[in-house]
Amino acid sequence: MTVTLEVSEGVGTLRLDRPPMNALDIAIQDRIKELAEDASRRDDVRAVIIYGGEKVFAAGADIKEMQSMDHAAMVVRSRALQESFTAVARIPKPVVAAVTGYALGGGCELALCADHRIAADNAKLGQPEILLGLIPGAGGTQRLSRLVGPSRAKDLIFTGRQVRAEEALSIGLVDRVVPAAEVYEAAHSWAAKLAQGPALALRAAKESVDAGLETDIETGLAIERNWFAGLFATEDRERGMRSFVEEGPGKAKFL
Repeated sequence: MTVTLEVSEGVGTLRLDRPPMNALDIAIQDRIKELAEDASRRDDVRAVIIYGGEKVFAAGADIKEMQSMDHAAMVVRSRALQESFTAVARIPKPVVAAVTGYALGGGCELALCADHRIAADNAKLGQPEILLGLIPGAGGTQRLSRLVGPSRAKDLIFTGRQVRAEEALSIGLVDRVVPAAEVYEAAHSWAAKLAQGPALALRAAKESVDAGLETDIETGLAIERNWFAGLFATEDRERGMRSFVEEGPGKAKFL
């Protein structure tokens, strides 16, 4: 399979495996959606890593495949493409992208769907679609601008230039840079720690932030308020507060 979901101790690794560059053809796009929805449903998956392997995250769409498509075909396909990536963004659990090598075009857009991005010190990210006479079509114009701001997003999209890891860190495109050999380990450490946390509270936090960013502050506060009150009906809240009172902060064990 070109995309797999391997689960161990609460952490699911969604792995791209289409050498040499993990080009995101239609089959991979559809498989990403299928496995993202699977990770969302599975109780044994409590956090997710998106990983392309030691050499490359994903160097973008399969251009040869796209070249044969006309306007009518892309009207249909563009929705499916966005839905496959949105399925990753909507995984109601912590998601981290472990970025090695190139994350360009659709590869960068896939990384943007994660909650946290850890990049190798040799990583290069960018949205080069303008060089093909196109714009990003898998969420890049929307998620990138929300993450780094509209001015920086326009610079990257207008020029199509590649950003090295340190610049990506400085503009907020990635959250951490580590040696290339340590990327997956760092991502796994982040995911494994959160996999031990309170699943419903983590879901509430993620959905409150993501939904709140799409609306006005009053509606966002209402979303937060409803989730906050709702968590008082959960066993995790009882366990967390009881542990705090009896043992002190940070010692609760969640199921």
